[in-house]
Amino acid sequence: MSTTADSSPYTFRPQLAALRICGSAMVAFGVFLSGFVISEPAPYELVMAAQIGLWFLLGLKISRANAPLLVLLLLFNVGGMFSLTVMKDMSGGPMYVAVSLFLALSSVFYAAIIEDEHRRLALIFKAWVAAAVITSMLGIIGYFHVLPGFDVFTLYDRAKGAFQDPNVFGPYLVPPALYLIYRLLNGKLSEAPLAIAGLMVLSLGVLLSFSRAAWALFAFSAIALVAIMLLKERTGAFRLKILSLSIAAILVMMLGMAAAMQSKKVYDLFESRAKLVQEYDGARLGRFERHKMGFLMSMERPLGLGPMMLGKMFGEDEHNIWLKSLTTYGWLGFVCYIILIWWTLIIGFRNLLRDRPWQPYLMIAWVMVAGHALIGNVIDIDHWRHVYLLFGIVWGCAALESRHQRAEREKRLHPAPPPPAQADRSLLDY
Repeated sequence: MSTTADSSPYTFRPQLAALRICGSAMVAFGVFLSGFVISEPAPYELVMAAQIGLWFLLGLKISRANAPLLVLLLLFNVGGMFSLTVMKDMSGGPMYVAVSLFLALSSVFYAAIIEDEHRRLALIFKAWVAAAVITSMLGIIGYFHVLPGFDVFTLYDRAKGAFQDPNVFGPYLVPPALYLIYRLLNGKLSEAPLAIAGLMVLSLGVLLSFSRAAWALFAFSAIALVAIMLLKERTGAFRLKILSLSIAAILVMMLGMAAAMQSKKVYDLFESRAKLVQEYDGARLGRFERHKMGFLMSMERPLGLGPMMLGKMFGEDEHNIWLKSLTTYGWLGFVCYIILIWWTLIIGFRNLLRDRPWQPYLMIAWVMVAGHALIGNVIDIDHWRHVYLLFGIVWGCAALESRHQRAEREKRLHPAPPPPAQADRSLLDY
């Protein structure tokens, strides 16, 4: 399963080919399961843990291009392990760090399998779309009480799908929605109805999650993706197509939102949640006050406070990824996380407009990493499975680009000799 396994392009080994197909199918199945995390450990953890070990046992390699991702994530988790040493009550702490370490390894795994075969990106996103549409429909059905027993897919009158928290459910739907937007703008006209239907389901799911972070993420990501596509495409006709289809998609989504707003329940909750600052944000010991107190406490504790300790002190978690990295992973984790975010954004931006088979997936993942870094100011994302998948996609595409550049340099330094028939014709010309 490593990139070195196919040493000769002229030999076909059916056993190896079948193994690679099964492996790719298992990767897609793992991504599909990421949309169903009602309890922990979820099936996603079990399937991914098994196949991560199996893939590396069968020879999957971590290249030099992906080594920084591994180092940064390991150091981030070493900071989490150090934070355990200052905890008086260790309950839940070791498990929290273990989950963090597993998610870190999953990110490196995704980067390695994408570098091994870029065509797995299409499988990953198709599996993600399928999972997102299903989990979104579960949340929608539960929210409107279409079927009995589906209330389990809601929480506090908000759709949460097959997730534990609406604030994770909403952002999870945005990357596959962005993929459908790209397909709608850049794909065949015959595929448009299916893409529009899927986009409507995902948009309604994001709306009914009533997550302000998800709403902001969706708006930012859609605008950023369209802007990048306009920069990439040089022809006026294609730019006009993108702009016209974007306007049409916005109108359709607005009509869908208007239809949903006809429900008084939806309208009232939307009106309440649409406020920029909620009462629990600006109140005494509210979110912003906890941020200030947490940062001040962290300045005196290089090893952090320990997992979930700030939540036990103030009754609410950090709801800020930068503060969370300080309290849970210490100064070491905080520095590593900042470097990880910036390094990911830099290597992705550097390759963003290069015409490659993996470019569409890189564009989507890069925009989503930037968006998650922004919403991380008001929410914790250190245990969001799809965020680690996004890291893996950006780093995997960067590794593909690095390998592509090496191959181009080799071609320039050692050009292949012309085929015999071509050489004979050149002699006859003389």
